Amino acid sequence: MNEAFGFELEPPFNLYRDPLSYMLGAYTVPYVGLLGYVGANPFLIGYYSKRLVEGLLGVEAGQDAVIREYLYERAGEVVRPYNHTVAEFTWRISELRNRLANCGLKDEGIIVPVCLGAENRTESNVLSADPNSLSYSRTPPEILRIVYGTGDERVPGSFFPRGGRGKIATHFFQPKPWI
Repeated sequence: MNEAFGFELEPPFNLYRDPLSYMLGAYTVPYVGLLGYVGANPFLIGYYSKRLVEGLLGVEAGQDAVIREYLYERAGEVVRPYNHTVAEFTWRISELRNRLANCGLKDEGIIVPVCLGAENRTESNVLSADPNSLSYSRTPPEILRIVYGTGDERVPGSFFPRGGRGKIATHFFQPKPWI
């Protein structure tokens, strides 16, 4: 959260403080997986691989929608003790993911300008999608940049301080001589 805001929150953000803080913490993960599954699907070979990703995509989309709806209902509520609204938290988290991925706008908070809303008709963003109501996608390197928290798919950190161990992650991973 500190990185999303660009300064240290005081007191430090604690996702276990209350249900709202927990849902803001939960907001950071499912959407990243959702976009990753959309982005990876065209590169998969074989029925079973595609079927697995389709199944995971459905679950991630459902999780993301539940979290977004919960937060959207509270968009104007101030998150205590920080004096920033729920909508601002989601916007800042989304902006951080866009910066880390280094690929432009593919992530949006729960309130967007009408020009970015579904079919350019709404500013609600419970089901985040492009103006044509299609899911955004992210490439595997973009996902690694986000989940590593480094902005570089070759430099692990954050959720995976020692890097991922799958074929995609190890393809990019350049271990340092001292590791």
